[in-house]
Amino acid sequence: MYRKITNFLQGHVTVQVESPYPERVVNLCAVHQIPFWDLRWLDAGTFRISTTRRGLRQLRQAVEGVDCTITSGRERGAPILLGRFRRHYVLLAGFVLFLALLFGGNLFIWEFRVTGNDTVPDEVILRTLEEYGITVGSVGLNIDQEAMRNHVLLELPDISWLAVNVKGCVAHVQVVERQRPPQMIRDDEISNVVASRTGLVTQIDALDGKEQVAVGETVVKGQLLISGVADSAQTGLRLMHSLGQVWARTWYELSVLVPLETEGRGEQESSVTRVALDLGKHRIKIYGKGSMVGSDCDKITQYYPLTLPGGFRLPITLVTERTVRYNTTAAERTEAQARSEGEATLLQLLEQQMTEGGTVEQTKFSAARQGSYLLVTLKAECLEQIGEQVLLPTQ
Repeated sequence: MYRKITNFLQGHVTVQVESPYPERVVNLCAVHQIPFWDLRWLDAGTFRISTTRRGLRQLRQAVEGVDCTITSGRERGAPILLGRFRRHYVLLAGFVLFLALLFGGNLFIWEFRVTGNDTVPDEVILRTLEEYGITVGSVGLNIDQEAMRNHVLLELPDISWLAVNVKGCVAHVQVVERQRPPQMIRDDEISNVVASRTGLVTQIDALDGKEQVAVGETVVKGQLLISGVADSAQTGLRLMHSLGQVWARTWYELSVLVPLETEGRGEQESSVTRVALDLGKHRIKIYGKGSMVGSDCDKITQYYPLTLPGGFRLPITLVTERTVRYNTTAAERTEAQARSEGEATLLQLLEQQMTEGGTVEQTKFSAARQGSYLLVTLKAECLEQIGEQVLLPTQ
């Protein structure tokens, strides 16, 4: 890549050499230190190379007196382009602006990529960096990593380490999240384990405390399951931080009304496409005021960042917004479709109401039409952990 850029800046030309002794010409290039590359043999006495414009002059001088024919081809590079732009001032200004964007634009940050975070959202991290001063358009060469971490880590307690590495105009934010230690139990805390809902006890795992129920008993919500207060032969009364899990069979009955008459999306009525340019954090709108909005409209926004060959990102992004409006049509779905939608909704609701780690053992659905609605009912039997720890007040 460096050699290609150098050759482009100083200019180069393609040369074809014909000689009965082509190896002598190659040796003369080595003796006179004439730079050349891309050597291609066309036949036994003809080859083609690329060299600089100065190297072409040196080659012509070096082969004087040698039976050799040199034919120069197309010239390429920055000097040739500048020569063409001498009388085309607009094109020359555009070329200078292009170079300024190419080399100057990569001194600033125009894009962020966050990696390593699972629980802390990207938006929170980028907002904290922006408060420190690292944002779109910031200079990417003068980031004090230590000072930045001292500020950001105080604002983000769930992150233990963070670094911002700038490559070109892209800032790669590397994050290491903090691993929280397990919650510690204080010796002076006294607690009970009570039932979080009604159920039939199937298993009791009491780690500390005294069991108050047995397997096979039916308990109601709020009933004491494992007590943190027990009789002791030495002290008469023992206070504990009761720990344990109580598994039980639980039952749910949930219902939902599903409409049989719905409004469906019909054919496309109209569409509007708007174009804008994002220069850093500033948007230049290439359209007038007003837009189509509403529930009957779809808006599709696409971003096209301008990137040069080699991965050089320019601080310009082309934005297209296409808004499509559809007409609405009345539609009536079958009871089977409504029942299928209702069953899926009830299963999601059941998952939300169950405790973590619970499983659904049995389900039974029923449906009844009520006017323009279908009433879908779910009766489910589940197995879940119903023990809930409650702290007791202490004096």
